[in-house]
Amino acid sequence: MRRMSPFVLVLASSLTLGGAGAAAAQSPAAAQPGAASTSPIVVVTPPARPEDVASIDAIVVALYDVISGGVGQARDWDRMRSLFVPGARLMPLGNRPGGAVGLRVLEVNDYIALSGPFLERVGFREREIARRTEQFGHIAHVFSTYEGRVETENRTIRGINSIQLMNDGTRWWVLNIFWEAESPTLQLPPEYLTTPARP
Repeated sequence: MRRMSPFVLVLASSLTLGGAGAAAAQSPAAAQPGAASTSPIVVVTPPARPEDVASIDAIVVALYDVISGGVGQARDWDRMRSLFVPGARLMPLGNRPGGAVGLRVLEVNDYIALSGPFLERVGFREREIARRTEQFGHIAHVFSTYEGRVETENRTIRGINSIQLMNDGTRWWVLNIFWEAESPTLQLPPEYLTTPARP
């Protein structure tokens, strides 16, 4: 039996979006009018590789590594899940027709379902080319400049990942990733193409 991660989030079903529907699907009694469910929803994160979460550097490296691979190469999605706190968000920002800017808010499983097949089909590799890190106590913010290559299209994309992290005293976790890609009207400035020297 696989060992569970120590990070377990328990939520009362009545506090979750669509909690009543989820409870009804899990419990015949809850589907009856007037019946109330007191069963909690337990979200369990797969256990992480210790070397993936031992430091800020390690978890950022793991993030890029886990989505990268050649055409037809399966990704280890449980490894990706293991890097994030339950309920973490991945939020790409992009231009919409007419000049508006839109935000898409995804949970980890949403990202895997939507992007996973595409990444494997086209072959995609992403790497960090520069980083700026701010840390106070158990919280950290990483401004990570990335470069990605789509193999089947021979195309390169760049942008910035804004990554929020926390340390629970034993390991690092990703809370959110918020990113925007470079475009003809939005170029990466020189200061975000190099990593500042550490004091």
